[in-house]
Amino acid sequence: MENKTTTAKATFFAITAAALYALSSPFSKMLLEKIPSTLMAGFLYLGAGLGIFLFGKVRSLTTKSAEQPLTKQELPYVILMVLLDIAAPVFLMIGLTRTTAANASLLNNFEIVATSLIALLIFKEAISARLWIAIVLVTLSSAILSFEDISSLSFSWGSILVLCACVCWGFENNCTRKLSSKDPLQIVVIKGFGSGLGALALGLALGQRCTNWGCMVLALALGFVAYGLSIYFYIYAQRYLGAAKTSTYYAVSPFIGVALSMLVFRQKPSLAFVIALLIMVAGSCLATEKQ
Repeated sequence: MENKTTTAKATFFAITAAALYALSSPFSKMLLEKIPSTLMAGFLYLGAGLGIFLFGKVRSLTTKSAEQPLTKQELPYVILMVLLDIAAPVFLMIGLTRTTAANASLLNNFEIVATSLIALLIFKEAISARLWIAIVLVTLSSAILSFEDISSLSFSWGSILVLCACVCWGFENNCTRKLSSKDPLQIVVIKGFGSGLGALALGLALGQRCTNWGCMVLALALGFVAYGLSIYFYIYAQRYLGAAKTSTYYAVSPFIGVALSMLVFRQKPSLAFVIALLIMVAGSCLATEKQ
């Protein structure tokens, strides 16, 4: 009974993590009307770090953590994780200013391809035949979404930037994998403060400014919910369900994001988008189904 209860709880956290991250694209696009892209990326991660830090302080009042802290041996992976988490959301936020939120949400599935290929080429992990088919399908879908006009082969630079973000997160996922045995709360806090402050410093150096305090507070809150809580719940679920099963639930996130984007911005999907969506669904199912 206890195992069933634990599994049900972990499943709930996995689905919750997916739903929370799905909030990112549509609501970030709305806030980007008031906040410059690089500063927006900084606020999102800073909100994640600050929110999870406070969450940890409250939790420590009632529960003593038994998690293993990070050590100097993990420092290279921590540094890479932070740098990649600065670059990825910056690419994503700039991309969101140049493409639709629905496109960006769907393209987030390219992270599966990036993570798998990097694991194969750099970390020498095996890739199954099923996953190779999934990689081809997700890549094909991403290519369709990356063209503004198929007949003239005109690239959508917004989509290309979103794909760049996915590649950065693919590298970051492989770095974070090396830290997976350590305290997830500590990892999220380091991600948040390190990447958030780094992106803010970069944005200010580029001359970006924002004086809308209300939107800044909303961006911090969005970061806490869509990044901080989502990552924390994902790590917790992965610990009990395993990586394959957790990713099956988390893979629904881009499709929730698409639905939210269509509702929020009242967009009608094009024929190309529908074709790309169907291909992406097939690819995602293949990529995340337990082998």
